[in-house]
Amino acid sequence: MGVVLDTSFLIEHERQRLTLPDEQELGIAAITASELLQGVHRGSAQHRVRREVFVERIFQDISVIPFDLEIARVHARLWAELLARGQVPPAHDLLVAATAIARGWSLATLDRRHFAEIPGLTFRQPSQ
Repeated sequence: MGVVLDTSFLIEHERQRLTLPDEQELGIAAITASELLQGVHRGSAQHRVRREVFVERIFQDISVIPFDLEIARVHARLWAELLARGQVPPAHDLLVAATAIARGWSLATLDRRHFAEIPGLTFRQPSQ
């Protein structure tokens, strides 16, 4: 089983507060790649190069999982279920969760409250 890494996890990894999980298969959702790149663009001149090096290394070492039809189907089902319960999850987090569920993988995140109500999602405990 693999692990999808959330942006919050990767930020702490960049800060050297967390290590990557031991699983053979690690991935990030395409939206997570966008969030990481946005962080590069928002960084100050003194931090931008360091951030860009980190992000590009992540892209080399960890597969970016594209948003495909299988993930879209899971995303649509989850979205409908949550809306029926009166819950509106953050849009990017729902895409990340759908990616993990569609793959049958767990999620490594430090922001479990955004993901707590998503049915079928399992979590990977971060290691320090």
